[in-house]
Amino acid sequence: MRKTLAIALMLTASLGLAACGKKSEDKAQDAAKHSEQAQEKMSEAQDKVNEAAKENAEAAKAQTESNEAATKEAAPEAPKN
Repeated sequence: MRKTLAIALMLTASLGLAACGKKSEDKAQDAAKHSEQAQEKMSEAQDKVNEAAKENAEAAKAQTESNEAATKEAAPEAPKN
């Protein structure tokens, strides 16, 4: 009877541990999936930041050119001799 009881307890403990292990694996897979999604979002955000910086640089260049053109137009021309 002791052997039967010991085997039953070992079988129950093994099944209990096996059932708990599945949840940990699922949580690890979910964490990996969320981590991958977060990395993709960070990459997209960085791309948008880079695009915005490029647009700002282009706008600054256009503003400089506009200011130079306005300065040339506003300056009186020297008389020709």
